[in-house]
Amino acid sequence: MPQRWTIAFDADDTLWHNETFFQLTQDRFFELLVDHADPQTLEAQLFAAEERNIKFYGYGVKGFTLSMIETALEVTNNKVPQTVIRELVDMGRDMLDHPVELLPHVRDVIETLSEDAKIALITKGDLLHQENKLAQSGLGDFFDVVEIVSDKTATVYQRIFAQFDTARVMMVGNSLRSDVIPAIDAGAWGVHVPFETTWAHELAQEPDHPRFYKIESLGQLPELIASLH
Repeated sequence: MPQRWTIAFDADDTLWHNETFFQLTQDRFFELLVDHADPQTLEAQLFAAEERNIKFYGYGVKGFTLSMIETALEVTNNKVPQTVIRELVDMGRDMLDHPVELLPHVRDVIETLSEDAKIALITKGDLLHQENKLAQSGLGDFFDVVEIVSDKTATVYQRIFAQFDTARVMMVGNSLRSDVIPAIDAGAWGVHVPFETTWAHELAQEPDHPRFYKIESLGQLPELIASLH
């Protein structure tokens, strides 16, 4: 009998909504600072701040909130009203407290696959926030392995995959840059499930590789796996 598959899932925008809330908050950020800069300028400066701050704050809502505050200070020459800072802090807290909303097919697919495969969760971001989202999702009992990491690189995946037969490991996620390409580089299979909105930091070219697959919906994953047996 061949060894069982290990199916590893990304969390944000693969299992539940995430980027949508960032976009809504960003739109409100533009409204608050409309008298100081146009949306295009604000978007560019905010993204530059986020990219610059990843090494300090990591990924997630907290770093995003601090980057909004930093950008607000920059575009107002440190004269941003206290009421704006207060609202930015409140928006960040609201994002951290937002209920988890599963994406279509998630529970059925994970429940089905868990009958014959090991199921893992590999997500990056703030430890406490990701733990809270996993607890709220109701999916925790399905995962044999949960890894919350500061970043997703081939080295990180190699460390995680070392406990499995890497040739029978599949990483499934919405980000080519974080979920698919480094997992393939680590020797696993990579399945891209595009989400309707993707943060610019996560964009990358699709790899030309025999272990790369793209599906339009997570609901297509069991059929894909069955075809590889």
